[in-house]
Amino acid sequence: MSYRRRASPLHAARAGAGCAYCLALACAALMLDNPLALGAVTVAILAAGLGARVGHELRRAMLLALPLGLMIALVNALVTRDGLTVIVRLGDLPLLGHSDITAEASAFGAILGLRAVVLILCGALYTAAIDPDEVLRLFRRVSFRSALTATLATRMVPVLARDSRRLADAQRCRPGPAPSRLALMRAASAGVLDRALDVAAALEVRGYGAARRPPRTRRPYSRHDLGFGASAACVMAIAIGSRVAGLAPFAAYPSLHAPVNVGVVAVAIALPACALAPFADRRGVGPRGTAR
Repeated sequence: MSYRRRASPLHAARAGAGCAYCLALACAALMLDNPLALGAVTVAILAAGLGARVGHELRRAMLLALPLGLMIALVNALVTRDGLTVIVRLGDLPLLGHSDITAEASAFGAILGLRAVVLILCGALYTAAIDPDEVLRLFRRVSFRSALTATLATRMVPVLARDSRRLADAQRCRPGPAPSRLALMRAASAGVLDRALDVAAALEVRGYGAARRPPRTRRPYSRHDLGFGASAACVMAIAIGSRVAGLAPFAAYPSLHAPVNVGVVAVAIALPACALAPFADRRGVGPRGTAR
């Protein structure tokens, strides 16, 4: 999964607004426990992925996240002893002892699994729709060397994986036992360190070590920057307000309590509406996602 420029309002917004938008959705998923409200956050993220034209990337992330979510739900149901409603009696199990699966533990495990899936989808949306070079420019204003270091580190990770595959292929062509993963990692790491020293020397020769902080260029805020910034603020306000005011209550233990009242329905409607509102304005979106 990698970033590609697309014609969408989220791609047209600057990196700061996009980061705030993804962070607000992730915080909403962490603060809300009610299944209906958490489901609304999931719908908002999936719809935002479709609006940003990164539905394929989110679908791939979903295929990776669903097994993790199911494993979290299963483990919580097996190891948690709380809850009054027993649905399955397993008796004495090795290492676990006497185990009973309760409806409350299963429901809370499902909430934890869904939350993990939502957070992974937020990360996938950030990766596919936020320009990483612009994110590094944000850190460049704080420290030029730290941004350069982060850029080189991210570029060296694919090199390490590619060298490991090539060394493994070469070793398989030779007779004898296959090398261990530790040996391959040691050889690939040594090669990457040598390349990093060469890159650092080349950058020093070209004057990167003596570079001054670049002057700040103020770019006017576009309608997409303001739209996604306001959307992030609204999502955070709804999540914090519902948490403080108790509009979306949820309690798993000792008995399941997840009412569907007016407050829960209002939160479930307001969250996707605020999150998806910036996608309704496509004015100024260029053919490659640039703001015109």
